[in-house]
Amino acid sequence: MRKLGIIGGMSWVSTRTYYETINTLVQRARGGMASAPILLESLDFAELYGLTSNEEWDRAAEQLIAAARRLEQGGAGMILIAANSMHKIYDRVAEAVAVPVLHIAECVGQRMAEKGVKTAALLGTRNVMTESFYRRRLVAHGVDLLPPDLDVVDEVDRIIYGELMLGKATRDAERALRTIITNKERDGAQAIVLACTELEMVVDVDANILPLFDSARIHCEAAAQWLLGKD
Repeated sequence: MRKLGIIGGMSWVSTRTYYETINTLVQRARGGMASAPILLESLDFAELYGLTSNEEWDRAAEQLIAAARRLEQGGAGMILIAANSMHKIYDRVAEAVAVPVLHIAECVGQRMAEKGVKTAALLGTRNVMTESFYRRRLVAHGVDLLPPDLDVVDEVDRIIYGELMLGKATRDAERALRTIITNKERDGAQAIVLACTELEMVVDVDANILPLFDSARIHCEAAAQWLLGKD
């Protein structure tokens, strides 16, 4: 098989999900003792969260670029950034290496286009929900996104950073997300994009009132297909 590089640690919780999901998919496809050839650069998220200024994002870009180059030098033929919010600096990372970097929102947008989704709501961290770097990728695939509700932005961002990225999944968070998703359906959403890799901890992706597009799962499926030579 090919060798995959993952830039993780943002958070370690989501990186665990990536490693487990990709290996499960590869073993399911190949059987027996098969597992995925993976190189992992797990960064210290204490240095990479809550970024606001251009200077902070510049420092983050330097760290991710260095990680991507190490993965490329280690033999990775494709790289994933295992975090939605860090795709804000995707272009800078992708330009720094010769191997492809698989964009999470492109994978999600392609899947939504295949399913014929025209209107959706986006749930994730504050920058993912409110800035254009992620939203425009989905819109380019014909998906009309509901405008962000700032009260929802505040609540979801708090749950992600205050609980999920610390490995906590509470009943209160589950109820809050269920209510938010119900309200988004009433607002006209045909589907929900879970654009935070930790949200699956408090949202049942396979049993909900609306179709849910779990960005992490979709990203992992695309990576597994590449590993298996099915791209």
